[in-house]
Amino acid sequence: MIETTIRVRNERGSVQNAILALLAQRPRHGYELRDLFEAALGGHWELNSGQIYSSLERLARDGLVVEESIEKGGGPDKRLWAVTKQGEQESEGWFNSPVPRDYRLRDEFYLKLMLVLLTQPTRARSILMVQRRELYSELHDLTARRNQLDPKQKLAHILLLDSALMHTEAELRWLEMVEIRLDDIRGQPPPVPPSRPRGRPRKAR
Repeated sequence: MIETTIRVRNERGSVQNAILALLAQRPRHGYELRDLFEAALGGHWELNSGQIYSSLERLARDGLVVEESIEKGGGPDKRLWAVTKQGEQESEGWFNSPVPRDYRLRDEFYLKLMLVLLTQPTRARSILMVQRRELYSELHDLTARRNQLDPKQKLAHILLLDSALMHTEAELRWLEMVEIRLDDIRGQPPPVPPSRPRGRPRKAR
């Protein structure tokens, strides 16, 4: 039951969960949600208005938020959104649930590496070299961005960049391990798909 609940919350998406958390504090307009979301993350995660309003409509369909009022003025109407009791419970459940970190098991570079080993094995080292060059570039960029921040005012953002730096450094170490073992990998038998019976399956009597 717990795993199912966590999976459902994860499928809801980070933006929708963030909207619920912000609305649990107090009702807000769509543009205010977007600006506060981006400010909280220091500009590292930008949203457009379409993402906000499509997320609000999805949450409203699920009974997690409601349109509380519409403010009319000289400009476009402003729709004020509020969280429901169910939405508050959903937000609280999100905060209490861990965030799965199994994304590496569906990594695009790993996919590329496996396919080049299967189809063009002599190109494997050049694939590793290109990826390593990209990671060093990212490492340089992340370090520069981190060093520009004042730890007395932007400590949370520094810690986020530290996390990205550590992951990038770990990725570089992993590439070194792969290159060292590349000949061993190529010496192993290639993957073979499981055999499937031909023809139509028999009908159950």
